[in-house]
Amino acid sequence: MSHERLADVTTGTDTAVGEGRDPYAAERRTTEGPVYTVTGGDWDELPSAPGHDERIVINMGPQHPSTHGVLRLVLELEGETVTQSRLVIGYLHTGIEKNTEYRTWTQAVTFITRMDYLAPLHNETAYCMAVEKLLGTEAPRRAQIIRVLLMELNRISSHLVFLATGGMELGSTTGMVFGFREREEVLHLLEFLTGLRMNHAFVRPGGVAQDLPIGYGEKIRDFLKVMRGRVPDYHRMFTGQPIWQRRLKGVGHLPLDGAIALGATGPILRSAGLAWDLRKIQPYCGYEEYDFEVPTSYDADCFARYLLRVEEIDQSLGIVEQTLAKLAETEGDPVMVEDGKIAWPAKLSIGPDGLGNSLEHVRKIMGQSMESLIHHFKLVTEGFDVPPGQVYVPVESPRGELGYHVVSDGGTRPLRVHVREPSFVNLQSMPAMTEGGLVADVIASVASIDPVMGGVDR
Repeated sequence: MSHERLADVTTGTDTAVGEGRDPYAAERRTTEGPVYTVTGGDWDELPSAPGHDERIVINMGPQHPSTHGVLRLVLELEGETVTQSRLVIGYLHTGIEKNTEYRTWTQAVTFITRMDYLAPLHNETAYCMAVEKLLGTEAPRRAQIIRVLLMELNRISSHLVFLATGGMELGSTTGMVFGFREREEVLHLLEFLTGLRMNHAFVRPGGVAQDLPIGYGEKIRDFLKVMRGRVPDYHRMFTGQPIWQRRLKGVGHLPLDGAIALGATGPILRSAGLAWDLRKIQPYCGYEEYDFEVPTSYDADCFARYLLRVEEIDQSLGIVEQTLAKLAETEGDPVMVEDGKIAWPAKLSIGPDGLGNSLEHVRKIMGQSMESLIHHFKLVTEGFDVPPGQVYVPVESPRGELGYHVVSDGGTRPLRVHVREPSFVNLQSMPAMTEGGLVADVIASVASIDPVMGGVDR
């Protein structure tokens, strides 16, 4: 058989590839020792090879939907036991933080909403609160209530994705179907309220883009009625299920001291016994007015994180219900600051039919004052100035503390926007959860972290 030559791109030399040799499953030497890339028929041969110490390094996945080509898990195995686990990130880098430096303060919202794409409204709210802090202003009360409503709906949809994908990874296709079915209910409601299912750009510096559409109260009540009936299904399907319990209980254990040392927040920290929730510890958007509990556990394992998220869905439904009364009290109030240097002067909106104002109405608004038209044009194209300074504003996202460090040099664009992204920080806990455990338990541990790589690689 003829031999072909493969160029070795690392050394510049040629390597002979003969009969019976696979260039993609060869041993290579590293500073950590020999590394084997195993393919179908090689697994049984490698452990019996001369001088092999029965440790194999593999690239695991993609398993979790967040890891499909964007999160690399490098595991060193001794049999079925994980002796070392490492994460490699950066495959989904979008440069969103840098892009915000080249847009106005309002335009930046359309970028940051795409970071953690399962919690876009938390990103929008945290960023806009930071801009408002630099401006020395605060959104009107009705806008704050609308922000709470949207964030809690967003928290529910995010946790439903956790349940759906976590169930799918551990073999429950019914859990996957149920989770995405309920998430569609949330996305339909968000589309009615904001105009979009995801990446809303609805929260703006100074308030929100517009008031809620006609008939929002009835839509929200219908949603609450449906969800109240369906949340117990998850307890019936998962909580008492023996297979689910065996796959999650005692798996991915991370005690409180380890969670604090690694900077983990959200359900990971609360599952270890610390009731740390920024909605209670450092209330924002009027959360101190709402009655809700912060679920905690002392088990510090995957099962505890699952139970916490189901309970948080129930608590969020209660908060959404409480916003209805507050919205009724503030009906007709402004949803944007009155400062004409920040808010657009044209009172344009979208009707319940999804269409905007009539052309006659637009002409009337724009024809009232030439100065108003010029100012509106400058606000849209150039944006508004933000006084120089820097602030850090955190909110409680579905994955933990989501903080925005925003710096202004006094211009119409941010000098720097840096995000304390909870998925990025929480992923550090993966080795602590998985090393010493079985390779099959890595799947459950990564799912319990609930990472969103759009936020990690922002």
